[in-house]
Amino acid sequence: MTAEQTPAPASSSRRTLGVTLLLTVLSAVLVLTAAGRTWAEGRAGTLDVSVTGGKISELPGGLALVGLAAAVAVFAVRGVGRLAVGALTLLAGLGAAAAAVAGAGDTAALDNEAARKLALTGSTATEVSHTGWPWVALVGGVLLAVAGLLTLRYGRGWPAMGSRYEAPTRKAPAKADTPGDLWKALDRGEDPTAV
Repeated sequence: MTAEQTPAPASSSRRTLGVTLLLTVLSAVLVLTAAGRTWAEGRAGTLDVSVTGGKISELPGGLALVGLAAAVAVFAVRGVGRLAVGALTLLAGLGAAAAAVAGAGDTAALDNEAARKLALTGSTATEVSHTGWPWVALVGGVLLAVAGLLTLRYGRGWPAMGSRYEAPTRKAPAKADTPGDLWKALDRGEDPTAV
């Protein structure tokens, strides 16, 4: 293989960055979508009752939002900060997956909905059935955890935002002798009143 045929490290790191970000966003959206769908159905007397994943547990949806925030944060940080974002994404994915498994057979939220519809405390739902949406949330959580692992593994080599996006460093203001010098300092973004 010649030097012309080997891929440049920069393009390889950009590719892994792109794949990881796409995986992070898609898996978080998958968890959010699943959490908004019906996870359990049943009957309360003659009434049909159902609950979404978000009513059973808010944890999968909340952790998916953490994953989306991490997809944005990965651009803003470098080095150890990027490793922290990867670890946070990994933990968010594992937490979302665990919460989805825990909510897959949960009937407490369905019983609460039955009691609310019947206006009778202590009512329970009958003819309970569960949908496949908790397992979709589980898959999304696992994929989010994989995105976190990829960030931990490859994140240090990914390109970061340029210095033009960083806050400017503070320069010592020039001595202003005249009102014109004050205006020029303001035009340069300096604070002429700073000591």
